[in-house]
Amino acid sequence: MGENDSDYGNGQRGAYLLIAYYFMEIVLLTVNLVLLLVLLFLFIGRRQTKQWDELQTVLRQQMQENREELNRSIRELRMEITQTLSENIRHLQDAMYQNMRANGELQAQKFDELTKQQDKLVTSTEKRLDDMRVMVEEKLQKTLNERIGQSFEIVRSQLENVQKGLGEMQSLAQDVGGLKKVLSNVKRRGTFGEVQLGALLEQMLSPEQYAVNVKTKKSSTDFVEYAIKLPGKNDNEEVVYLPVDAKFPPDIYERYYDAFEAGDAAAMDACGKQLETVIKKMAKDIHEKYVDPPATTDFAIMFLPFENIYAEVIRRTTLVETLQKEYKIVVTGPTTLGAILNSLQMGFRTLAIQKRTSEVWSVLGAVKTEFGKFGGMLQKVQKNLQNAGDQLEEVMGKRTRAIERRLRQVEELPQDESRKILPLEAFDDDDDETTENP
Repeated sequence: MGENDSDYGNGQRGAYLLIAYYFMEIVLLTVNLVLLLVLLFLFIGRRQTKQWDELQTVLRQQMQENREELNRSIRELRMEITQTLSENIRHLQDAMYQNMRANGELQAQKFDELTKQQDKLVTSTEKRLDDMRVMVEEKLQKTLNERIGQSFEIVRSQLENVQKGLGEMQSLAQDVGGLKKVLSNVKRRGTFGEVQLGALLEQMLSPEQYAVNVKTKKSSTDFVEYAIKLPGKNDNEEVVYLPVDAKFPPDIYERYYDAFEAGDAAAMDACGKQLETVIKKMAKDIHEKYVDPPATTDFAIMFLPFENIYAEVIRRTTLVETLQKEYKIVVTGPTTLGAILNSLQMGFRTLAIQKRTSEVWSVLGAVKTEFGKFGGMLQKVQKNLQNAGDQLEEVMGKRTRAIERRLRQVEELPQDESRKILPLEAFDDDDDETTENP
C-alpha cells in the first residue's frame, strides 16, 4: 500500500513539472514575441538612434541570455522531467512487477488452493468410488453367493433325487432280478401265480367262501390250489366246489413277443401255435384232475396272472371256444377274475337273504302274537288303574269330608303339642314337599 502511495506522489510531481515546463515555454515565447514586435517596430521607424542600437544590443543580449537561460532551464527541466519520468517509469515498472509478482503469488496460492481442492475432490471421488466398488462387490458377492447357494441347493436336491432314483432303480433292478429268478423257475412261477390268486380271493371273498388245497375228485390224488364254495340246492346238501387253478406259460409268450418285436411273422405263427398247444394241455390237465360233478361244478377256472398273456389267449377266439366246449375251462386274468368274484359275492348275499326270509317271517309272527298279548295286558292295567282312581277319589272325597265334620267341634292344639302327642313328622314333611312342588 505504501509503494502505491509513493508512486502516486511521484506521478503528481512529474505532472506539475510538465505543466511548469509548458508554462515557461509559453512565457519565453511571449517574451520573444514582444522582442520581435519591438524590433519590428524599430525597423519600421528606421529612425534608429544610438540608444536604440544599444537598446537593441541590450535586447539582443538579453534575448540571447534569455534564450540561453531558457534553453538551460529547458534542458534542466527536460533532464528533470526525463529523470522524473524515468523514475516514474521505474517505479511503475517496479509497481507492475510487484503487482505481477503479487498476482503470480495470488494465482499460485489460488492454484495451490484449487489444486488442494481438486486433490480433495479427487480423493473424495476416489473414496466414494472405492465405497461404491466395495458396496457393489459386496452386493455382487452376496448375490453371487445366494445364486451359487441356490444353484448348489438345486444341484444337491437334484443329486439327492438322482441318488434316490438310482437307489430306486437299484431296488427295482433287484426286484426285477428277483422276479426274473422267480419267472425263470417253473416251480417259482407256479408259486407266484398261486400267491396272486390267493391275494385276489382273500380280498374279494370271506374265508368261509373258499378253500385252499382241496381234493375235489375222489378218484384223484391231486389237490386243487383254491376252490370256491358254492351252496347246494338245499340247505342240508354239501357245498359245491368251483376249482380255480393258476397257470403261467411265460416262456412261449416271451418268444412270441420277441418275434413280434423283430417283425418275424413266421416265428410269431410258430410261437402262437405253441402257445395254443400249451394252453390246451393246461386246460385238459385242470379238467381231468379237478372237475368232478356233482361234487364240483361242471367247469373250472384257469387263472393267468398277467394281463398280456390273458389278452393274447383271449384274442384267439377259436382257442377260447375250444377250452369252453371240450374242457369246460373259463380263462381269466386278474381283472376278469375280480369281476367274477364280485358277481359271486353278490350271489352269496342274495342267497343269504333268501335263506333268512323264512326266519324273518317267523320272527314277525312271534312279534305279532306277543304284541296281541301285550295289548290285552295293557287293557287290564288300564282297568285296574281306573278302579284304583275311583277308590282313591271316594276316599279323598266322602271319607275325608265325614272325618272333618266329626272333628269340627274338637279344639285344635298348637303344632308343637300336637307333634309331641302324635309324631307325624313324616306327614308334615310330605305336606311341605307337596306344598312346595304342587
